[in-house]
Amino acid sequence: MGSRERGRRKASEFPPFSLVGSRYGPVQLPHHIATETELSSGITMDVEYDVIVLGTGLKECILSGLLSVNGLKVLHMDRNDYYGGESSSLNLKQLWKRFRGNDEAPESLGSSKEYNVDMIPKFMMANGGLVRVLIHTDVTKYLNFKAVDGSFVYNKGKIYKVPATDVEALKSPLMGLFEKRRTRKFFIFVQDYEENDPKSHEGMDLNKVTARDLISKYGLEDDTIDFIGHSLALHSDDRYLDEPAIHFVKKMKLYAESLARFQGGSPYIYPMYGLGELPQAFARLSAVYGGTYMLNKPECKVEFNENGKAFGVTSEGETAKCKKVVCDPSYLPDKVQKVGKVARAICIMSHLIPETNDSHSVQVILPQKQLGRKSDMYLFCCSYSHNVAPKGKYIAFVTTEAETDQPEVELKPGVDLLGPVDEIFYETYDRFEPKNNHEDDNCFISTSYDATTHFESTVDDVISMYKKITGKELDLTVDLSAASAATEE
Repeated sequence: MGSRERGRRKASEFPPFSLVGSRYGPVQLPHHIATETELSSGITMDVEYDVIVLGTGLKECILSGLLSVNGLKVLHMDRNDYYGGESSSLNLKQLWKRFRGNDEAPESLGSSKEYNVDMIPKFMMANGGLVRVLIHTDVTKYLNFKAVDGSFVYNKGKIYKVPATDVEALKSPLMGLFEKRRTRKFFIFVQDYEENDPKSHEGMDLNKVTARDLISKYGLEDDTIDFIGHSLALHSDDRYLDEPAIHFVKKMKLYAESLARFQGGSPYIYPMYGLGELPQAFARLSAVYGGTYMLNKPECKVEFNENGKAFGVTSEGETAKCKKVVCDPSYLPDKVQKVGKVARAICIMSHLIPETNDSHSVQVILPQKQLGRKSDMYLFCCSYSHNVAPKGKYIAFVTTEAETDQPEVELKPGVDLLGPVDEIFYETYDRFEPKNNHEDDNCFISTSYDATTHFESTVDDVISMYKKITGKELDLTVDLSAASAATEE
């Protein structure tokens, strides 16, 4: 199945979806037990599939699972012999081979198979879209999660915990006394706001009032607006200020509700063993609902008829027919355009990130204005507590939308916050988005992964693609309240 040395577990070995072993105690999410169905290995060329999915990146695997659950006949192919595509997870030898050209990593770093380094590391908002998809599809039974310890923001050269409630606002050293009171009033408005309750609107229609106008009503300072917009509402730039305030308020509420969900130090959760488990979990889901999977299929050439519409995919001289093709940008390079570039540093360390309250897993957001940039910078750190590295080792990423061709220089403000590192790898990759009209060619192409260290933009793309493919809204109304947090004994 996969190429990782740790070895893939059978679905029956996966415990129910739960948050385990965090310092805040285990957390149980709702789950159901289903019978095990192994992945199919055969391909039937005389059958027309509703959808052929190319690439086993996370977006493609989620869509494959959702479409199979929706009753569509799905064939899923990948030119690689492992799951994950761009969002794969590497052990230490694979990491060394990719960045250093050989697999001879220093012995001092520990066992290769104990490393699970995600190439697109992103935390999940506890009440966010991806968790809703996991519960909606019942993929929860294949995965084990753990709360993320900390959520921080960079301000004037220092790291601060992100205050997310009126109580935290009053305690935060980010603000002076009078600003704390103003911020507290604003947080109370956001916490009390209900779209269907006009009494909570304070006379404002947030579908018409901009975020800038809403914020000005409370007289908040620029630095306060900066951390609220970027580390709470998770906007990656300042365009949101001139858009309807409803989106801004909903994002703030999502953060606060996610934080309250598990009573942890952050609103985020992350899978044990890293994100490499996610594509496989959705692959199993698709197989349970009759989807067919084929790895290591060379070329995977999309075939078009005389009207320019995709009708199948050819590999090794055989063509499988389909009504629609779903893929990542690498499979149809002529139908995508470059829209940017991500710069990142991958670091192996032997210590926690300083000034993060001894957090073994943490996100730090560096808002664009704090660095004099056009886009935010993100710090991501995970460790042996999530089984992504040997005991005593930490994996840290620094990522941003590249604005130069010098990642070492550009990422320095973030790397400097890490302290000493054992090893560091720099890389840039291009970001693409589709330029085709799916109604003309039956091709549905995902966008490349951005620099953010959370999943909200990824899920937005999946939900948008699902609607285009099926013509239906994806109903993610799930029983989030069924989750309960247990206290540690």
